Parts: sequence; C-alpha cells; structure tokens
Amino acid sequence: MNDNKMADTDVVVAESLPALDTEMLQLSEVSPFALSSNVGFVQRIFDQWLSLPDTDRLVKSFLHDANAGLSLNVSSNSSSTISAAGNSMPSMFPAGSTPPLSPRSTSGSPRVMRQRVGPSNFGSPLKVVSKPVKESIPQFYFQNGCPPSKEIKEKCLSKLNQFFYAYPEGLKIHAFKLVTREICKLPSFFSTALFRKIDINEIGVVTRDAFLDYWVYSNMMTMDTASQVFGILKQPDLNYLTQEDFKPVLRELLSSHPGLEFLQSTPEFQERYAETITYRIFYYVNRSGNGHLTLRELKRGNLIDAMRHADEEEDINKVLRYFSYEHFYVIYCKFWELDTDHDFLIDKENLINYGNHALTYRIVDRIFAQVPRKFTSKVERKMGYEDFVYFILSEEDKSSEHSLEYWFKCIDLDGNGVLTRNELQYFYEEQFHRMGCMAQEPVLFEDILCQIIDMIGPENESYITLKDLKGSKLSGSAFNILFNLNKFMAFDTHDPFLIQQERENLTLTEWDRFAQREYIRLSMEEDVEDISNGSAEVWDESLEAPF
Repeated sequence: MNDNKMADTDVVVAESLPALDTEMLQLSEVSPFALSSNVGFVQRIFDQWLSLPDTDRLVKSFLHDANAGLSLNVSSNSSSTISAAGNSMPSMFPAGSTPPLSPRSTSGSPRVMRQRVGPSNFGSPLKVVSKPVKESIPQFYFQNGCPPSKEIKEKCLSKLNQFFYAYPEGLKIHAFKLVTREICKLPSFFSTALFRKIDINEIGVVTRDAFLDYWVYSNMMTMDTASQVFGILKQPDLNYLTQEDFKPVLRELLSSHPGLEFLQSTPEFQERYAETITYRIFYYVNRSGNGHLTLRELKRGNLIDAMRHADEEEDINKVLRYFSYEHFYVIYCKFWELDTDHDFLIDKENLINYGNHALTYRIVDRIFAQVPRKFTSKVERKMGYEDFVYFILSEEDKSSEHSLEYWFKCIDLDGNGVLTRNELQYFYEEQFHRMGCMAQEPVLFEDILCQIIDMIGPENESYITLKDLKGSKLSGSAFNILFNLNKFMAFDTHDPFLIQQERENLTLTEWDRFAQREYIRLSMEEDVEDISNGSAEVWDESLEAPF
C-alpha cells in the first residue's frame, strides 16, 4: 500500500514540478550568470541529475519525511542550510572530471566580489554589476600636427623675442639663418627655403607675427623633422618632392659650406655637384623609383641625418652619405672618361669600356634595353649623366637593395620574377668564353651553379627570387660571377688588398671603399699630369678640385 502511495506521489511530483530556478541549484563549480544564460542546457543537466540513483534515493527520502509529517529543515531564506544540504547532494560532475578554474587572485575575482556585495546569494548577478563608466578619449589625431604645449610655446616665444628684439620691422634673409638653426632646429642651409615659405608676399623680411603664424600656430614646431623638411620643400599643390625641390637648399649649401668654398669660382661644377647629390638622394630614398619622393620614403631613409651631419661637419668629404665631394668627383670623372666626344652622353660602346672592359656585352645590352630603368636621356640609344649615376651606384655597391633590384631585372630575361638555371647560364656563357680567351682555366657552369646556390641559399634550389638575394650577403658576388669578369677573378683569388681594405673599416660600404680607391687613383694621375705640364705646384690638398 505504501509503495503504491509512493509511486503515485512520484508521478504527482514529476507532473507538478515548477520551472527550473537556476539559482536554487547552488552549484559552486559554475557561476549563477552562466547558468541563467543557458537555461536549456541547465535543464538537461538537471534532468540528468534527477535520473541518478543517489538523487532518486534522496528525493524519496524527502518525500517519506514529508508524508510522515517530519520537518525538512529547509528554508528558502537560509542560504547556509541549503548550502549544507547541497553539499550532501550528489554532484552532476563525476569525481575528478571537474574542469579546473583559471588561476586568479581572490581579491580581484568578480565572483568573490558579487558574493560580498549582495545581501543574498540568490540575487541576480546583474544587480551587483556597476554600470559601465563613460571614458573620454583624448584627441590623438591632428590634421595639422599636435598643437604645442603651453610650456613649449612659452619657451619658443621667449627665444623668438630675443631674436626679433633688435629687428622690430622683421628679419632679412641674411639674419634669418640663426632662427632656422636655433629655434627651428633645422640645418642652416634650409634658411632661404624656410624664409621664402614664410615670406609669401616677397617683401624681403619675415616679421615676428608671420613667423609665429607659420611655425607655432600652424603646429609646424611639434612635427618631426622629416615632416618639417617635407612641408618646407614641397610645392603647395603636390604631396611629394621632386628633384627641383632640392635645388634651393643645395644652392645654399654650396654658397655657405666651408668645405665647398673652392667651387665658388667654377659655377658649372657647382651645378654638376648639386645634380649628383640629387640623383644619389633619389637613388637611395625614392624606393618606388618614380621620381616622386613621398613623406613615408623620406621618414624611412637616412637623408635627414645626413643633412644634419653636413651642416655640422666642416669637412664635407667626411659626410659619406650623399654629400661627399670626393664621391661626386669619382662619379663625374668616370663618366667623363667614357664620354669620349664630351657631348655628355654615352652609348653602348662607351659603357663596354667601363672598368677596363669588365662587363659582358650581354649585360650591357640589357642596360641599354632600359630593362632595369628607363633612361632620362632624350636621345635614342644614349645614356645621360643621371642614368650613369644610377648605373655606377648599382655596379659598385651590390650590397644595397636598390642595386640588387637593378641587376635582378637585368638577369630576369622573361620578367617572371625568378632567376632560373637557363637565365644564369645565358649570362655566364660569355664569362666562360672570356676566361678561355685570357688563358684562364674556365670553370664549368655546373660548378658555378652549385657555388651560386651555396652562396644565396634560396628557399627553392630550382630558382632564385629577389627575396633570396636580399637575404644573402654574397648576392653581389653572385652577380659578379655572371657578368663582371674582373670582380669575378678578384673574388675567386681572394684579392688580399680588397680583404685588407674591408677589415680596416667595417662601417664603410662597398661604394665608400670603391670611391676611396678611385679618388686616390684619380688624384695621383692628376699629380702626374701637373708635373708633366711643368706645374710649379703639386696638388696635394685632399679637398681641392682638379677642375
């Protein structure tokens, strides 16, 4: 009888169960918020818990006590009692299978904080979470640059007042150089360009207010130096620099630098010097090679540092990057030696003579096919001075990325972006033939190919990519093997003079060492010529021009 009554009671309880209250589960392993946000999943877990044998016995025990009129000692307002009873209930997780919580500090745990703040553990966790506080994000982008702080502005005004105190009507161009260097912190040979940028009405003076409007109130003073230089040099309607934009600063450099005073009597060579500096700047800094030097390229290059160095160093030949007069002298003289008719143009036959016939005909053909770079010369099948500057910088410093790109395009016959065995063999065939004509023991191409692969270490040994070349320090020697016989032989025999020169100064580039050797050679030839002509003075000043 009692068993039938218990069965009937089970059916009634099962049918009259209310909706599951997730907060009544009292699961210490799972947060209340996670339970309330996944009711369906919790309901299935709860059903599974009810089906456990231990749970069945526990529920029947409660029902038996209820039928007998015994107190269950369960109160909905007593969390401690329910917790104690809950601890005796079977866990829904099998023993040892509970996933561990991530380690955290109890002082900063959101679960611990909720338990401490709320009056009851049965309350919704959303009630104790504070509303998100709105945070005001300070402005971090300024179209015209970040405005200067009050302290910086006052310091600038104080210095500015000192400069303009004796010139209430404004500064003329000759007195503006100190402002450029002391207040703007720019190379002094930027003073003319900056002066003309401010003096838009061309009245010949820059007033204090005009300078403040341009330098302080337009936020120029808080920009980085590259942005300042870019803004001063570029044309108003363009977002890039051209070669023409560098002429004003180079013209002032030539007229004011103590290391270039000797050129003032030869204006034609002043112009050639400025041209050469500009070509070198665009060769190294204008990585896109389109003649439009962007602000991004200017920031990534080392031109600003070189300009500062040129402004601070009295010996211009110590400024190896871009500005060395000796470097210009070598480039110009090498061009002049090839330009036999002195029309300032050289053809294919002239270039074959470069470096004592070092280059192969096949590589010269590729250069004059304008594969690595389109000629700026307007004369067909003729190379101009600018084109020659790009060539000689690429030929004599094959460690630079621009040089590797230049020669990669030459060797890549089909332009598919990889160098294959057939392409390498095509250029080496002429080298092989030339070695035989010079009574040198020629090296078979199979051996050369293995050597090049070992030198470059490409990702795929069946071809070589530009990335492979840029990742190897011996890429320049690999190119010499293919089309420069003199450098190939020097590399193969490990020329002790070259090795010693490299060890003497590790900071010098291949171009620096080449220019150093050539300048010594050219200056010695000039000395011999002076003596043979009966000159009373022997030219022994390293800074004196032979022109």
